[in-house]
Amino acid sequence: MKKYKLVIFDLDGTLIDAYPAIAEGINQMLKSLGYPQQKPKGIKKSVGWGVERLIHPLVKEKDYPRAVEIYLKSQETLLPKMAKLLPGAKEVLKKLKGEGYKLAVASNRPSGFSTFLLKFLGIAQYFSFVLCADQINSYKPEAKILSLIMEKLRVSPGETLYVGDMALDAETGKRAGVKTIIVLTGSSSKAEVLAAEPFKVIKQLSRLLLLLNKNTLL
Repeated sequence: MKKYKLVIFDLDGTLIDAYPAIAEGINQMLKSLGYPQQKPKGIKKSVGWGVERLIHPLVKEKDYPRAVEIYLKSQETLLPKMAKLLPGAKEVLKKLKGEGYKLAVASNRPSGFSTFLLKFLGIAQYFSFVLCADQINSYKPEAKILSLIMEKLRVSPGETLYVGDMALDAETGKRAGVKTIIVLTGSSSKAEVLAAEPFKVIKQLSRLLLLLNKNTLL
């Protein structure tokens, strides 16, 4: 009998790579408002905390509402062109679903874009529930998003795994009482991830299947 019944996934950097679209959108927005361009590497470090954390430090307060509007509009065009699944993502989801795990998404990305990306990239059918921070006005690392998913799917923290890519995700899991596995394909460095003390760290998402199949997640 499986110990874990539910696997909750973060989206950006865990299942999908939308960093080029995000960076391009940010720089388009900055250019239109007369601000200097930012290096993609620097933008990537701000991804995962929500739109406010991504944009607010880059523009003056008076320009912030317009900056958000321009950025979000850019994503409507850029995401279909540039977003892609990370290696092994679809295979992992298909395998876990086939083995009877409940799957869910918990993301700080705006809900409209999250839903679009899941459908556009062909993985929406694997998830029993998708919840985004803007729907509940609570952003990771607050535990509410994970707690509500577990409540909705009637699964306890002890029966749940959370898979993310950032130190932020490790903190979220701790607050929710859930064991967290961090995959090193996102915006946090290995040192940052290890400092956050997640339950496990893996290099690629495909390693998750090996951990579960070998029953090493005790």
